[in-house]
Amino acid sequence: MHPTRSRPKLVISADGHGVVNHAGSRLLADLADATTLTGAFSDALRRLRPRGTGHDPGRVAVDLAVMLADGGEAIRDLAMLRDQRDVFGPVASTPTAWRVLSSIDTAALNALRAARARAREVAWLQAAETGRPIPASHAGGRELPGLILDIDATLVTCHSEKEQAAATYKRGFGYHPLLCFLDNTGEALAGLLRPGNAGANTAADHITVLDQALAQIPDAHRHGTPILVRADSAGGAKAFLAHLRGLRQRGIRTTFSVGHAVTDRVRKAIRALPDRVWHPALEQDSSLRTGAEVAELTGLVDLAGHPDGTRIIVRRERPHPGAQLSLFDQDEGMRHQVFLTDTPVAGGGSIQHLEVRHRAHARVEDHILPQTPSGGTPSGKTTGFGRFPSRHFQINAAWLELSLTAIDLLAWTRTLLLDGELATVEPKMLRYRLLHAAARITRGARRLRLRIAATWPWGHELTVAFNRLVALPRPAT
Repeated sequence: MHPTRSRPKLVISADGHGVVNHAGSRLLADLADATTLTGAFSDALRRLRPRGTGHDPGRVAVDLAVMLADGGEAIRDLAMLRDQRDVFGPVASTPTAWRVLSSIDTAALNALRAARARAREVAWLQAAETGRPIPASHAGGRELPGLILDIDATLVTCHSEKEQAAATYKRGFGYHPLLCFLDNTGEALAGLLRPGNAGANTAADHITVLDQALAQIPDAHRHGTPILVRADSAGGAKAFLAHLRGLRQRGIRTTFSVGHAVTDRVRKAIRALPDRVWHPALEQDSSLRTGAEVAELTGLVDLAGHPDGTRIIVRRERPHPGAQLSLFDQDEGMRHQVFLTDTPVAGGGSIQHLEVRHRAHARVEDHILPQTPSGGTPSGKTTGFGRFPSRHFQINAAWLELSLTAIDLLAWTRTLLLDGELATVEPKMLRYRLLHAAARITRGARRLRLRIAATWPWGHELTVAFNRLVALPRPAT
């Protein structure tokens, strides 16, 4: 037997010089500059600095976004940047950051959204010029053409009284924001902060979020590129689908894949289907999904009021232990899920492909929830909107926008600067391996050097990322 060795003996003192933590988060701050996000935010919030003195409100907003991307949860966590002046330069105090947030009204919020769109266009151009274009989304072992927008709502619990916080349908209390993510990259395109009692299937809210998301997509991609919009049954309102179809008249090639309730008419149609029309369902790797089948109900269910060409498809499968089943599911011994799509039969793929494509909408939960079974990227509730800092609704709406900015910075970091596993890891792992790396500041030959520990396993990857950042093409001024 080998004896258990004790840890090395240490002598503790607080007299170190030039030692910094969270050194990798400087990568996010510099990326905000390289994509012109910092300058765009400064222009957007210029009127909040009438005397031209003190901290630039746009720079304060970027610092808050960097702090959220780094894992901060409250405005006071800005001290993580402020206490390391050698790395991050002058950073606003907590009261100053509060004043900036409280000054962001509806007009300023819209200006921030427009600034994010300008920076996104630069980031996408940089990706194309460096041979790292926007990746394709995948489902059923196949690449999906164009861009995939996933819309979903989530509940955020508030533990104190906040303006417009309300009781939720799950008997909690808080907010019910509606969000849109780009499945191709994990970018957070749009978010709408709503009271906790906001309806899940409100067409007006879905239209607002979709229009804001489309405004974030650069013109070269918004017009001419196929755009698939996915949502659960909350996005199946006829008014929302009609708005989606109407976008084609503006040159935006949108199609939809949205959930649909299992109504009485749907149940009757399912029971009328002969066994021969059911086909094996697929897994995301294109293998057969055990105990699951799909069939088309188009023509058997009245879809009056839906856009022309709308199809309805159902999947049935043996329920897993603990699944919540309706009386119909219990009677049939199978769990049923139904969705609508306007992807045509010609060139659209088999119904098995359309079904597995729709089921991939579940990846949006990876972008929202702090922990998910698939461990996807990024997790929005650990990047700002898991908790809101203020009693005032407008401040919390601004906080949500900065949270979406933080998610974008993480997505652009993975797309532009990282390779391999690091280009897909969730924020928690990215923070541990890169953003929270310790380093030592040294000065010499009129240069400030950031020396990452030679023994840090991901030191090389972090150094490569900084070098790629320096080499990014900059827009002409």
